Amino acid sequence: MTELIFDEIGSYPLPEGVTKEWLAHAFSTREEDEQLFSIINNTFQKKIDAGVQVPNYPQFQDMNQQFLSIINDEECSDGPYEVKEDCAKIMELEAIEPAAQKYREEHGEKLGIRVCITGPLELYLKEFGSTEYTDILNLLASSVDKFAKKAIESAKNFYVKTISIDEPSIGINPQIMFSDSELIEALTTASQSANKLGVDVEIHLHSPIHYHLAARTPSINVIGVESAANPDYLELIDKKLLEDTDSYLRVGVARTDVFNLAAVLNEKYNTNVWKDLEKFEEIITGLETPETVAKRLENAYSKFGDRVKYVGPDCGLGSWPTQEVASRLLNNVARGIADFK
Repeated sequence: MTELIFDEIGSYPLPEGVTKEWLAHAFSTREEDEQLFSIINNTFQKKIDAGVQVPNYPQFQDMNQQFLSIINDEECSDGPYEVKEDCAKIMELEAIEPAAQKYREEHGEKLGIRVCITGPLELYLKEFGSTEYTDILNLLASSVDKFAKKAIESAKNFYVKTISIDEPSIGINPQIMFSDSELIEALTTASQSANKLGVDVEIHLHSPIHYHLAARTPSINVIGVESAANPDYLELIDKKLLEDTDSYLRVGVARTDVFNLAAVLNEKYNTNVWKDLEKFEEIITGLETPETVAKRLENAYSKFGDRVKYVGPDCGLGSWPTQEVASRLLNNVARGIADFK
């Protein structure tokens, strides 16, 4: 059996007492970096403590604005949608250095992390919708590549284990007007530096209908499948195509669609579990348990064997009610993976 790597997608509940409005102001003005960096670092530490092997930086920003605000900054631009390499920084990676240093001191080695970057198509759709300007798509892809390269090369107390290109619209959004070859070209450009630097490159999809685009992108080697909430998604994947293109899977083994999970309990108890967190915790103790995680992983492994490389929750946990319950879900995943092994 190849090593199964436990990573997670990034978003996380806010700490108690911290509002989205305060965070948005802190990110945009950079006037309260000490407190902001402390929040990011402490949240990252919670992911480590929960047992995540390759944690993602806490993603508290809007996934598009986080990168477009820099790309569209005239002082950071070499031209429209072409970010300067010096400006292609993910500030959260600076903020998590203290937790990474602590890990390094305690374990005698650097922590491998996951860095999610919004993909070129997703950024394009945010800016232009259903138009088709291939040159701009490729400029955005080049900018994404610069963010990835900068993240890998500037790491100090950690190293980047995997870059994840976040493209949730592929397979879902009917506005996409680009051809398969145009999308493959853009994805190749966006991931070329990470691939050359020897880093795994994942693509995070919400639907695997067009997973073949990623499989046929030579610089992407891991395809994410949200298979915990949608186990039938695994039936859409052809193991032979994975083998022929030397591609691997990142399999979702814990559901993160918290509103649907809560609805199950609301019906069961005829109540609103968002206001009754004792009953809400049944998601952790009765639904998304280590046993459930292990069974999902066993099912995926029976189909794809060593083509399963990364495992974790389907998507981010930003909509979950507290950091504590999110951490408990992550711990259940860690225990489920250990039980499977």
